[in-house]
Amino acid sequence: MGDLPTRADVVIVGGGFTGLWTAYYLLAAEPALDVLVLEAEHVGFGASGRNGGWVSALWPVGPEALARKAGRDAAAAMVTALQDTVVEVGRVTAAEHIDCGFHRGGTVALARSSAQAERARAEVAHSDAWGMGTSWLNAAEARERLAATNVHGATFNPHCARVHPRRLVDGLARTVRGLGAEVVEGARVTAIEPGLVRVDTGDGSERNVLARHVIRATEAWTARLPGERRTTAPVYSLMVATEPLRPEQWDEIGLADAEVFSDHRHVIIYGQRTVDDRLAFGGRGAPYHFGSRIRPEFDHEAAVFADLRKTLTGLLPQLGGVEFTHAWGGPLGIARDWNPSVGLDPATGLGWAGGYVGDGVAATNLAGRTLADLVLERHTPLTALPWVGHHSRRWEPEPLRWLGVNAGLRVAAAADREEARTGRPARLGHALSLLTGH
Repeated sequence: MGDLPTRADVVIVGGGFTGLWTAYYLLAAEPALDVLVLEAEHVGFGASGRNGGWVSALWPVGPEALARKAGRDAAAAMVTALQDTVVEVGRVTAAEHIDCGFHRGGTVALARSSAQAERARAEVAHSDAWGMGTSWLNAAEARERLAATNVHGATFNPHCARVHPRRLVDGLARTVRGLGAEVVEGARVTAIEPGLVRVDTGDGSERNVLARHVIRATEAWTARLPGERRTTAPVYSLMVATEPLRPEQWDEIGLADAEVFSDHRHVIIYGQRTVDDRLAFGGRGAPYHFGSRIRPEFDHEAAVFADLRKTLTGLLPQLGGVEFTHAWGGPLGIARDWNPSVGLDPATGLGWAGGYVGDGVAATNLAGRTLADLVLERHTPLTALPWVGHHSRRWEPEPLRWLGVNAGLRVAAAADREEARTGRPARLGHALSLLTGH
């Protein structure tokens, strides 16, 4: 840890996408602000540097759920804001010369069974009602995009781009430093309080840093802060990547427009064609660890890595004989109601954002712009969005949290097995909705 200032106008705890986007938009609006970003490890150490690189308008809570609380107009505004955010990320990366491979090729989600096709067509109808832009591709059109096995069709949504996430987070850090922010790595915050943060100096003592505003941007690591153990559940997602593929291999596979891809199974999978022509592929399936523990060894689950490689080669048998060269993982943050949130308490100066459920590459940008408006006391369309000021209920105490989260993972896998057996949408899907709370 380098020299630590004793005060700042705004202290941001967390050097990932949320913290860096917030610093960027604050300084773009008010260059004279003294902005300090504190990161326990290195910038992008958490999900920001390890994710699947989807800059998408996806949201873990459907617009109907938002409309029930805030009204249809507010829900529709959220849909539009997320779509605009994809464009905004591309605008900033171009303007700031951040070489992260941003390319807006959309999302292809394959339907690989009759049950998946039924759910996919329902998703298209739902999209039409909300202007979300999802369309149906027949089997031939889907295979033209991605030549996978057992393709019945696919949904396509244009509101998504591919990025190299670590290049994006490093580029953002470089940019905000250039704008005047101080980014201190190796600064482990032990407590957040109104007007100050406490930082472990590494020698057994702590140092206070004073600030008018303190922003918590710690995502999965929120569970490590005092009093926040039940705010966010850290759930692991793991990834694998192939060696670079030859042009003729890509001709067989597809993804000619760098579309990101998934399918309509219940256990989430996601992939992309990387900037150096690898296939990077990830999914859920790693267990939630008792007590919201986060440990380096949890980033590596050999059985999950093996299942991901098997799933990808089953999806794309063209990869037979291709070497898998990388495997990694890390935790993402999930609020109890699956609803991300952003906010600022004007009485205390404490702000927060997070609980993105793995959809944060774009949402963090929206959060950064919103937090900048809140800190600067600007009333804008962003500060009126329905996730602003939302407070999720707390997760259950252990062992109920461990039982519930891991039950959800098992039910999702069981629902996929049920559909493979019956060819119909799983009855277990309703049980999964009850467990996830939406």
